[in-house]
Amino acid sequence: MAVLIAKPSEIFDRDAEWAELVDFINDDSPYPTLGVVSGRPRQGKTLLLGSICDAAGGIYIEGTEAVPAEHFHLIGELLATQLGSPAPLHFTSWRAVIDAILDLETSSPLPVVIDEFPYLVKVSPELPSVLQAALDLRRRKGGSPIRLILCGSALTFMGGLLAGNAPLRGRAGLELVLPTLDYRLAAEFWQISDPRLALLTHAVVGGTPAYRREYTRDDVPRSLADFDGWVKRAVLNPARPLFREARYLLAEEPDLRDPALYHSVLAAVAEGNASRGGIANYIGRKATEISHPLAVLEDAGLLAKSPDMLRAARPLYRITEPLITFYHSVMRPAWRELERRRADQVWKRSRDRFLSGVVGPHFEDICRTWAADFAGAEAFGDVPAEVGHGVVNDPERRTSHEVDVVVLAEPDGGPRKVLSLGEVKWGDVMCEGHVERLRRVRDLLATRGYDTRSTRLTCYSAAGFTADLRSAENSDVMLIDPERLYS
Repeated sequence: MAVLIAKPSEIFDRDAEWAELVDFINDDSPYPTLGVVSGRPRQGKTLLLGSICDAAGGIYIEGTEAVPAEHFHLIGELLATQLGSPAPLHFTSWRAVIDAILDLETSSPLPVVIDEFPYLVKVSPELPSVLQAALDLRRRKGGSPIRLILCGSALTFMGGLLAGNAPLRGRAGLELVLPTLDYRLAAEFWQISDPRLALLTHAVVGGTPAYRREYTRDDVPRSLADFDGWVKRAVLNPARPLFREARYLLAEEPDLRDPALYHSVLAAVAEGNASRGGIANYIGRKATEISHPLAVLEDAGLLAKSPDMLRAARPLYRITEPLITFYHSVMRPAWRELERRRADQVWKRSRDRFLSGVVGPHFEDICRTWAADFAGAEAFGDVPAEVGHGVVNDPERRTSHEVDVVVLAEPDGGPRKVLSLGEVKWGDVMCEGHVERLRRVRDLLATRGYDTRSTRLTCYSAAGFTADLRSAENSDVMLIDPERLYS
C-alpha cells in the first residue's frame, strides 16, 4: 500500500522530483531496488533527499573525503541506531556494509540514501561492482524492500554510473537528474517581480537555489537602481562565497584534470567564440585537439550544444551556468583588483561589457527557452518541436543572416514547417527594419523548400518597440517584451 509522503514547505518547487522519489520508495517490489539522483552542485539534492528520508523514516548516509575505515565506522553507527543496537556495527569491507544495508529487516519499503557517492568510489573503486553483485544476488534469492538511492554532484561520474558496460548498468529503477530552476521559477524564488531586474539577476546567478540562501544570505537586488550595488556587494565582494564559486565548480568535477585548459575553453565561449573553430583559435589549439575538453565539459553539464536549425552541421556551444560566463567576462580579467576590494572601479569599466557580452546573449537564451517551453501552440499556431538559432546565406546580397530564434514544427513528411523566425535585442528599440530582415529570411527559406506560409516574424526586445512597429503587429508579426516572457 502506497504511503503518502508530504513534501516539506521549506523545499521550493521540486514537486515533480519529490513525486518521483515517493513513487520509487513506494514501489511494491519485495526486493531491494536501486535509484540514482544527480545534478549540478547547489541545486538542493541534499535537502531533497534528507527530507524524504526524514519523512519516510529512512537512513541518510553522507559520503565524505575519508578513508574506508572511517566510512565503515560512521555507517556502523547509523545502522546501529536504526536497529536499536547499543553498540555500533563493526565492518571491515564494503561487501559487509552493502549486505547489512540490503538485508535490513523492514515490513515496508525503507529508503537508504548514500549522498556524495563519488567520494566513496574515489577511495574504493570496487564499490559499484560490490553493489552489482549484492543486488543481483537478492534478485535471485530474495531480500528486504530497501530503496537504495545513490546521489552525487560530479555529473561526469554519475552519468557514467549506469552507462555502457558499467557494473550498475540495467540495475537502477530510478535515474533522476535535478535541474536548475528555469528563469521563471528563479524569479519567483528570488522574489523579484520586475521582469527586467529578474533577467539581469538571472544573467549573473542563473537558477541555482543555493546562490540566494547560503551564498548571498538572502541579499536580493531590491530594484533596477539597486542592481549595480547588489553586484558589487554580493558577487564582486571577496568576503562572499559567491566570489570564488565559479572556480570551485570546475574543481569539483574529478574528470577535469587540466583546470587551465578547461577555464580557457570556457573563457573562449564567454567571449563569444561559440564555434569549435573559434574556441580552438582563441586558445591556440587545433580544432581536433579540443574535442576531448569540449566533450568533458558537456558531460559535466557546463557546456551545451545549440544546434543551427537551418545548417545541421554547424552547432554552437554555450555555457549553461550563467555565473561562469559572468566570472570569465567580468571577474577573471580583474581578479587581483577584486581581491583588493576595488569592485567599484572594476564594475564601472565592466558594466557595458556585461550588458553587451553577457546579458545580450543570455537574453537570447531566455527567448529561446520561452519559445521552446512556454509559448506553445497559442503563440505559433502549432506546437514547437525544435528551437534554436540559425544562419541563412543570401547569395544575391552577398551576406548571411543570423536568426536568433528559429522555431520548427514536427516533421510530417512534407516540407519542414517554420513556425517562427525571431530577432532578439536587449538594449535596442526594435523597428520595422528588423521585421523586413526577417521577411527576407522567410523568403529565402521558402525558395529552399521550407514551408513558411504561416511563419510568424517575432521581435524580442527588452528596450521596447517603435510606434510604427507596434501598429504593424498582427497575425504575421509578434512582439515579445520581458513582461510577456514572464507572464
